[in-house]
Amino acid sequence: MRHARMTVADLRAAKGTRRMTMLYVETPEEAAAAAAAGIDILSIVHPLWTPAMRAAAGDCFVQVGLLYGVLATFEDYLREGHRAVLTGGDSVYCSASLDTIRRMAAEGLPVVGHVGLVPHKSTWTGGFRAVGKTAASAAQVWHQMQAHADAGAIGVELEVVPDRVGAELTRRSPLVTFGMGAGAGTDVQYLFAEDVLGFTRGHRPRHARVYRDFRAEYDRLQQERIAAFGEFRQDVQTGAYPGPEHAVGIADAEFDAFLAALGPPDPA
Repeated sequence: MRHARMTVADLRAAKGTRRMTMLYVETPEEAAAAAAAGIDILSIVHPLWTPAMRAAAGDCFVQVGLLYGVLATFEDYLREGHRAVLTGGDSVYCSASLDTIRRMAAEGLPVVGHVGLVPHKSTWTGGFRAVGKTAASAAQVWHQMQAHADAGAIGVELEVVPDRVGAELTRRSPLVTFGMGAGAGTDVQYLFAEDVLGFTRGHRPRHARVYRDFRAEYDRLQQERIAAFGEFRQDVQTGAYPGPEHAVGIADAEFDAFLAALGPPDPA
């Protein structure tokens, strides 16, 4: 089926020519809103990736996240990677080994890796903190990017590195850089929809920017839910619900015939 969204070739050609945007979304409503707003790229994890999400995402390029730890073997990643693409995904995110990335790329899957702060591997880099703040650490990130390029990846998520480091790595690498807290010099600026909308679950990272206060609206709606449920309970207890307008009627003659068929009630 033909579509108007970017291809991998378009994504690569856009590197260094324009500023691109990316959102991590979890619902069809978020995906549809991102598409309507003109967001370039969506990140959607593979358990949530469905034909309904593809339809909602419209012309957005979609990176389908293959979950590290949920998937384990190369065969797991290959199976889910192909499934993601067959469902309309445009690339897959994989933070497994370089060997896994290399083998997936050899099968023709467009793979995006992850360097810098990798949350589920953060124990190796000192916890949830910036990476690349020393010359040695920044050089290590560069070597990791080179290794990903050699393995056949099309890009990397570049997370929480100094802005000057992020810009230099982006300039020197053929990989598309999806920057999250990596400064303005990356190819793509990547945020979570929950941060943008102001209902972050847990810690809100330093690089996040809030554009709306959905948390206050969700809290208001929760109070409205409680009030509505309480009114329903009260109406049942007082007899206000159900009322005549909620009942199904029966003609008197039919009801009388029904009672006759039942016979007299048993004595108490």
